[in-house]
This record gives sequence, C-alpha cells and structure tokens, in this order.
Amino acid sequence: MDYGGGYSTTSYGAQGGAGGGGFMGGSQSGSQGGAGKGTYGKDTLRPVTIKQIVDAQQPHPDAEFKIDEVEITQISFVGQIRNISTQTTNITYKLDDGTGTVEVKQWIDADAANSMDTSDGTVSKPKLVENEWARVWGRLKAFNNRRHVGAHVIRPITDKMDITYHLLEATYVHLYFTKGSLDSIKQENGTATGNQEVGYGGGGADTSMNGRTMPNVSMNARNVYRVLRNSPQNNEGLHVQNISSLASMDMNEVLKAGDELLSHSMIFTTVDDNTWALLEF
Repeated sequence: MDYGGGYSTTSYGAQGGAGGGGFMGGSQSGSQGGAGKGTYGKDTLRPVTIKQIVDAQQPHPDAEFKIDEVEITQISFVGQIRNISTQTTNITYKLDDGTGTVEVKQWIDADAANSMDTSDGTVSKPKLVENEWARVWGRLKAFNNRRHVGAHVIRPITDKMDITYHLLEATYVHLYFTKGSLDSIKQENGTATGNQEVGYGGGGADTSMNGRTMPNVSMNARNVYRVLRNSPQNNEGLHVQNISSLASMDMNEVLKAGDELLSHSMIFTTVDDNTWALLEF
C-alpha cells in the first residue's frame, strides 16, 4: 500500500502463507479525513508494536480488534523471545519488543505440517531459541479475557536491521491513521497558510526544517537543533557533551532543550538516551 510522501510498504520475505511483510490494504470504506479511517477488508496485514496489541480495542467478543479505530485482521510484529513453553498441542512463546510483552501460540499440528523432513538431507526450519529476536505473522485472539497471538508463521530474525525497519514502519502506519498521510497534511497546510508548508504547526520564524516552520520552542532548543543540523556527525548523531561544547551551553541547559525537542518529535535517541539525531521528514 502507498501511504504517500514517497513511502510504500516493505517486504520482509514472509513465506508459508504469510504473504509478505508490511501493510497490505484491502478495500477502504467509510474514510474519515486525511487518515482514511474505516473498516478494511479481511486480507489486511498490519505492522504493529506489542503495546498496540495490548492496547487494541475489541467492541464485543465476536468483533475484530481495532487499533487506531481501524479493524485489524492479520498482524506482523517483532520481539525478543523471553520464554518458550512446549505443551501437548502448542508451543507458547513470550515475546518482548521493548514496548510490552505478549504470548504467541503456534499449534504443533500446523507446525509439523510445515516442517521439512531432514532424513533426505533437506534443511529443517530455522530454530527459535530464547533471547533471540523473531518475527511473527498471525492474528490477535482473546480467551478467558487473556490475549494472545495465534501465529501462522514465526521465524528468527537474522538481520537485526529488520527490527528497526519494522518499528519505523509500525510508527509510520500509526501516524498515517492518526494524523493523515504526508500528502494530505501538506495539502491542508498549504491551503491554510497560502502555500507555506508548516508541517509542525505555528510558532517562530526559523524555516531551516526542510522548509517547515519550527514549533514554538525555547532559544536553547533552537540552538541545540541548529548544532545537530549543521555539525558533522555519523548515523548515531551527537552526544550531549559534544552538543554542549559546540553550542557553548551548560550541560543541564542542553538536557532540558533535548527534552523539549524530544517532546516535539524533532529529534530521537540513538545508541543511548544522551545521544541524539534529527528526526527528518
């Protein structure tokens, strides 16, 4: 599905009936505003975080779950395997992605049906082990007021960048449904301000944010943003000590300014809480 702004869904190479990663939109109906909220077809596959799974709403026991007021059917997410429990009929995995934990059940019969016989030299399925990361394709279910995900496919993650890709994609899709597409936001802002792209809303005259007006933030926050934008750095960004030196600011002032920029989603933390990079759009 194309969400506008040059972004379309990715593929993580799902096989065995999962049909690929990303969000595969069905027919849209009842759209509301730029976000296109409404009921989607039964063939949707949405990237989510575990917190979104835990917070999903179910109007009544027979209804589909909803995230961001949009029905979900199939979901995809990543998580670190904290526990594996083998039962007679299923294997239960406890996954944690940093936003929450959820149980994933895979029925042994279905698992056995998809297994490959190694007696003739063929390669068996990749093994799932505790403390390693895995990707899940499945469906959110509830039984006795307790939620779990019934997994169609669960596979270990071999490229750790897939974790970052997924979390970014889940965030983008969440913003699409709650804020609208980038194209619709640009169009609405252009109409409201006479062809001036604001993006972040009013306040200030600093237009260094790719043509968008900077939010109404403090001068210290502007200085920190300027340093992050103009100083040489690698993909990890800059540590607060470097920012303090480059901006000629006290460390406490830098930290307060950083909290302000983080609250406006203008920067994000990278390797640790005190290393920041610009969040470009």
